[in-house]
Amino acid sequence: MTPVWSEDSIPATRQKELLYLLQQDCGSCRGLTFKGGLGTPLLPANLADKPDDALVEIIMQSLPGRPMPPWRFLLEEKEAAFLVRAMRTSQTLKVEQ
Repeated sequence: MTPVWSEDSIPATRQKELLYLLQQDCGSCRGLTFKGGLGTPLLPANLADKPDDALVEIIMQSLPGRPMPPWRFLLEEKEAAFLVRAMRTSQTLKVEQ
């Protein structure tokens, strides 16, 4: 099931925090340009065949045997969906430091 959310439902300051989290926390394993590293690439082409709801679930729960932590303790589902959209549009590469 695809989460129903709107970017308008996430305040701009929180959106910026989420993009920073994606760049710094995910980027530490995926590479700061998301081309891969310890983890697989998170570029739009690599995510194209994966449904949004599956990616949200992976962010929230992680996958067995992977070093990525589950983010359900720090993120709401709509925030994970925002991160999926950011990854799909390469928005993460535009994060202001």
